[in-house]
Amino acid sequence: MKIKNEIKITAESRSVNESYCRSAVASFASQLDPTVSELSDIKTAVSEAVTNCIVHAYQGRIGKIYITVSLTEDNGVMIKIRDKGIGIPDVKKAREPLFTTGGEDRSGLGFSVMECFSDKLRVTSKEGRGTTVTIYKKIRGKSDDEP
Repeated sequence: MKIKNEIKITAESRSVNESYCRSAVASFASQLDPTVSELSDIKTAVSEAVTNCIVHAYQGRIGKIYITVSLTEDNGVMIKIRDKGIGIPDVKKAREPLFTTGGEDRSGLGFSVMECFSDKLRVTSKEGRGTTVTIYKKIRGKSDDEP
């Protein structure tokens, strides 16, 4: 995929930064003229990925969240959200609905939600080195018959 435009964001893994990350990614993606629904999908997927970094990656300490947003020539948005936290020992298990290492107050649906709201989702992780979530969303935009 050839990239038309790209931004990089670095944020601390503080819960107050989640909404900024979500909004910044959506604002950048708006160059492709997405529908409200497509923009909402992007915001939801990014919110889940950033929240995972905040809750799980650094285990109560503050670390960095690295976000790269690329607009592709095929009218897609590719979002990479990376941390340098503890990593995920078993990505396949972590992607199962309702699986969580976050205790009773976590639902275990983060990866399922990300997958639902993206066209492609890839998760790579190395214990002790961190996790990268890559979200791809094709922007189809409004059809001619939409208001």
